[in-house]
Amino acid sequence: MVEERAQRASRNHRAFVTGISGQDGGYLAERLLADGYEVHALVRTPSRPGYCPAEVVLHPGDVTDHDATRRLLLDVAPNEVYNLAAISSVFRSWQEPDLTRAVNGDAAIALLDSALAVQVATGRAVRFVQASSAEIFGSPVDSPQDESTPVAPTNPYGEAKAAAHLAVADARSRGLHAVSAILYNHESPRRPDTFVSRKITRGVAAIARGEADELVLGNLDARRDWGWAPDHVDAMVRAARYQTAQDYVVATGESHSVREFVAAAFAAAGVADWEQYVRVDPAFVRPTDAAELVGDAGRARRELGWAPAKGFPEIVAEMVAADLGP
Repeated sequence: MVEERAQRASRNHRAFVTGISGQDGGYLAERLLADGYEVHALVRTPSRPGYCPAEVVLHPGDVTDHDATRRLLLDVAPNEVYNLAAISSVFRSWQEPDLTRAVNGDAAIALLDSALAVQVATGRAVRFVQASSAEIFGSPVDSPQDESTPVAPTNPYGEAKAAAHLAVADARSRGLHAVSAILYNHESPRRPDTFVSRKITRGVAAIARGEADELVLGNLDARRDWGWAPDHVDAMVRAARYQTAQDYVVATGESHSVREFVAAAFAAAGVADWEQYVRVDPAFVRPTDAAELVGDAGRARRELGWAPAKGFPEIVAEMVAADLGP
């Protein structure tokens, strides 16, 4: 297997990934290595992130250092670039809007320019995928949303992601195979507990084990399109390698409320009458919270042959099982 990967990688299959320490980064690295790619990643510290495979070549740095990142990209000269680096919490974006703008917006725009520089320097195509977000749509009038839905963000996270999303189209016009993957919520046991999905499953597991008696949450009526992280990573890879560069909504097309997520988690843990364990705290309610975000992934289904492999109840159950442990 190792020799086969080396032989395939020698055919100039090389990828560069930012944000590899996150949930998606680990799954993406595993996928690229399985495809025979030589994988390079930008990391903030020399230590290897928990879900980062040993075969990945790490390069300490910071995406906000645009000049250093460009020099690194020119040195690595990848065929594919995946920009997953981000301040990933909408809640945190309200607390640190300048940092969110620098990482989620400005750094992505600079990386697009760097990918174009690699393409010019090497004389061969570079394929770029920007991990965008449904938050660029804000509180849309119509549902479900697709690639034609107006960009109208309502929080600092969405604003920065929107700037990067629009920059992708500009880079395409300049000859880069640039794709904006508009990702809706996607989960896995690798989600940190700063996300409501993992907060729920860990809290439910603790209650089921008798280690806690309360789960404190914000808006239970907020609705989201929850998918499976490896499925979304698969869509990004397919988009990178498709013959035409364009944007794709990556979503399940199903909307579920936070309340439904909680109910499914307690059911998976075998806990009845779950309402008695849940308390709503206004402090956890976002300043603005889109009433419903559900995506129409018709373009990805038609053109990429992509479809989600894991449904909502399975996703929640798998996360709860991981948190309950053996």
